[in-house]
Amino acid sequence: MKGGKAMENLYNQLWEDNLPKYRIGTVEVDPLLSSGADNRFGITLLFRPDGAVKKSIGSFLQELERLEPEQYYYPASDLHVTVISIISCHPGFSLDQVAVADYAALVKESLAAAKSFGIGFRGITISPAGILVQGFPATAQLQVMRQRLRENFKSSTLMQTLDSRYVLQTAHCTVARFKAPLRNPERLLQKLQEYRHHRFGSMDVTRVLLVHNDWYQKQDLVQQLAEIELPS
Repeated sequence: MKGGKAMENLYNQLWEDNLPKYRIGTVEVDPLLSSGADNRFGITLLFRPDGAVKKSIGSFLQELERLEPEQYYYPASDLHVTVISIISCHPGFSLDQVAVADYAALVKESLAAAKSFGIGFRGITISPAGILVQGFPATAQLQVMRQRLRENFKSSTLMQTLDSRYVLQTAHCTVARFKAPLRNPERLLQKLQEYRHHRFGSMDVTRVLLVHNDWYQKQDLVQQLAEIELPS
């Protein structure tokens, strides 16, 4: 699949670009992870890995935590793949600033013809700020959904910040972020290389969730706004 190859190239580029930084322990530490003063919120359309995939990712994170206990590892409840970030998380955003029903209606309209799709989670890659599990959709359905959502929201009068940070082209799941400098970059990198092509499992995506969320998608801060079923 052409799209799958393009996605693989993006993951590989991330790995190659950040490998030299990880070797010397140069990672982006997020001070807000420990401050308790993070008020960045937004609206996101996402789906969550199933139980088996979460369990597999959890085993990987336990190994990382033994090496780097001071970092932030996503609990199973918070793991997700972003379909599209409609309003990127920013300080001070709250739901009383928007008409939630209009957002839910436009998402449902945009996905009226969408179908369920398979996705495989295979291998990991790295960014300056965290560790990602690579997702590979089995069809072009995710790309089609994203394009339809972009077109409809950009032509609407609803507040949106689509693609303001970057144009989302992958199907990754962020699993770890950095709260502190690395203790032992060499050992961490060795473990990451062990999992570079590890198979975490596959699943069918049969529903997507529209949520109001904080930057890290913490369960106790996420509010579900709508659920859209994807028929087979």
